[in-house]
Amino acid sequence: MIRRRLTSAKFALTLVMYLVPLVSFVLAAFVRFFLLVPFYSSDAEPSPYFGLLLLTTVLWAIVVENRDLTLVESLFLKEGRLKRLAIACLITIVAVLAVTFFYRETSFSRIFIWLSAVNLFLLSLLVQRCFVWLWRRGKFSDKARVQLLIVGADDFAVRVANSLLETHVMPCRIAGHIRLPNQVDSVKGCPVYELSDVERLAFRNGFDDVIIAIPASLLANLSSLHVQLAPLGVPMRVVLDIGDGLNTSQRFFHLGGLLMLDLQATSAESLVYIVLKRAFDLAFSFFVLLFTAPLLALIGIGVLLSSPGPMIFAQDRVGLNGRVFRMYKFRTMKVSASEESDLRWTVKGDPRCTRFGKFLRRTGLDEIPQFFNVLKGDMSVVGPRPERPLLVQRFMHSVGEYNTRHYLKVGITGWAQVNGWRGDTSIEKRVEYDLYYVRHWTITFDLLIVFLTFYRGFTDKNAY
Repeated sequence: MIRRRLTSAKFALTLVMYLVPLVSFVLAAFVRFFLLVPFYSSDAEPSPYFGLLLLTTVLWAIVVENRDLTLVESLFLKEGRLKRLAIACLITIVAVLAVTFFYRETSFSRIFIWLSAVNLFLLSLLVQRCFVWLWRRGKFSDKARVQLLIVGADDFAVRVANSLLETHVMPCRIAGHIRLPNQVDSVKGCPVYELSDVERLAFRNGFDDVIIAIPASLLANLSSLHVQLAPLGVPMRVVLDIGDGLNTSQRFFHLGGLLMLDLQATSAESLVYIVLKRAFDLAFSFFVLLFTAPLLALIGIGVLLSSPGPMIFAQDRVGLNGRVFRMYKFRTMKVSASEESDLRWTVKGDPRCTRFGKFLRRTGLDEIPQFFNVLKGDMSVVGPRPERPLLVQRFMHSVGEYNTRHYLKVGITGWAQVNGWRGDTSIEKRVEYDLYYVRHWTITFDLLIVFLTFYRGFTDKNAY
């Protein structure tokens, strides 16, 4: 009963949310091409706008699924609902604008684009509010209440029952508890049955769902308990108590017939990260390398003239999931033993730096070859800065959660760098900012960091 109601509600909410771009476009087209005709020309060809609608709908579907905007539970969260919706709309519009930038056959109306963006947000907000109102309207009727039988009568089972009664998502009524053998009864104000009463309870036919609320130590008996409860003839759900300190908000998934639970899922596994972040990395890196090609040639000549040695400096760095890759930079120092460069940071006034190399490091121009690393997929434009393997080994033991930085791709710039934690600065503060980025990553966060890099990057006092 619980699963069926939530599935039906999710289907309805998903269908309506997927139709929001269509309604947004219709309203925007009406305003732009009918109401505003006296003020603006309206000789636009309609067929490209249908393609734009299809693109927007696909992108919107990906984003709303990733941001959990089609889950009924997300509508009843006390905080973050409006922010999550606004971010979803912003991601979609930015992605659409990025794609239309490359499409030169048709010039889309800018008024139409921005009208549809505003409509997308307002209509989505209206859909959510109406859905919540309709859901709550039927919540207090007797037919809406789900009759639950809780398997378990200890403190944990009582906490589960109280949580179910307090939920805003599904109105519930606890019809009784089943006390397991040798279990201390902590239930008050509710019928308590024994496991031997199951067959007698089956004839009452008054339960919609059975909720098995047992501690982790009893999960080994779940198979036999399932057999004993089978006469009830209603769906059974298990509440998992996997202890504190684990992220229980992650998802189950199937692989090879096995049911697995993500204990440490990362944003790098999300569809938005895989598709949008990679698309941004490729587009941004391509344009940077294209527009800076003449500058790259001049810098290369300058490096070769500054001191004997190669133009490009390549060094092993640790990337996503701890994989080691070769990172490229313009050489800014005199050639030295690899052991020395692997273990030392560059400090202010470092005698190893050439005069031209100091200029490159201060302006960040030495990092441009790393856009080739981005195109290869070893790095991203934005992410925690990659570190050398020997230093990673050292920091893993001395800095708490250091290795969590590698849950996302390493980047050319990052949250720590735009806040001044670069060069010979506190590694603890750098990791603190990197972990904040890992835990709060969004594509809009990346865009903010890119903007701050251009705004602050050429004047950072720690760039040397």
